[in-house]
Amino acid sequence: MKTDKPVSAVCPLCGKPYSGVPALSRMDNQTPICPDCGCRQALESLGVSKEEQEKILSVMHRYNPA
Repeated sequence: MKTDKPVSAVCPLCGKPYSGVPALSRMDNQTPICPDCGCRQALESLGVSKEEQEKILSVMHRYNPA
């Protein structure tokens, strides 16, 4: 399922509600997930540590609050 339209949903990975355009899970290329989990998956694929991923997301939220 690919969508460019904003939705309100609960992320199946982290269990948190989100609003906005979902990311597509890299695990199956079908499951819509929250943008944060999408960023985490992308950063993980580049070898970025979980600690650094959280720092990056923190900065992103500071400059683009939900």
